[in-house]
Amino acid sequence: MLDVAVIEDPAAAEVSLDPIRRRILAALAEPGSAAALAARLGLARQKVNYHLKELERHGLVELAEERRKGNVTERVYRATAASYVISPAVLAAVSPDPARSPDQLSARWLLALGSRLVQEVGTLLTGAARAQRRVASFGIDAEVRFASAADRTAFADGLAEAVATLVARYHDESAPGGRSHRVVVGLHQIPAAPVTPVTPDSPVAPVSDAAPDAGPGQENAR
Repeated sequence: MLDVAVIEDPAAAEVSLDPIRRRILAALAEPGSAAALAARLGLARQKVNYHLKELERHGLVELAEERRKGNVTERVYRATAASYVISPAVLAAVSPDPARSPDQLSARWLLALGSRLVQEVGTLLTGAARAQRRVASFGIDAEVRFASAADRTAFADGLAEAVATLVARYHDESAPGGRSHRVVVGLHQIPAAPVTPVTPDSPVAPVSDAAPDAGPGQENAR
């Protein structure tokens, strides 16, 4: 089982988005038969069998083993991955294009960069899985809390300068056999946790006037 599988086929994406099939995929993190899934999910076995066939047809589940029980052969399935990501390639005609209106301060442009990242890395993972090879990649995930918007701007400027310096130092346009790599660096505010709905029995909470700091304009990504 893969850690993450990228869904690039529109038909497979449609299959995976069905609510019942999503529940079956989640349940098949551990192998199970149609009968076991039906009991666990509270569904009719015939319905589970139908959905399993569709999931198997699109490569989202696979046969793990067959167990012989008397005159009956029980088929045990498992999900092909622990989690799935739908590639923006599924909506290729309308997927965001970072080349359109590039703006370092636009949250929508940052989203377009992320979309391209998912699509390109997904394509690499799919090809590497077929060739039974690994993808050479590198990632950094960090969290920083700024005391002020001015500090955030200074940090972004320093980060941009550092990345530009590194790219200029190592980029070799004429290197024989060289391989081009994509460098994406993003900075965004971490979304607040969902607010719990208030009910008559809920304890009274202090009122906060805090709101997301978007800086100049509602799309400011710094």
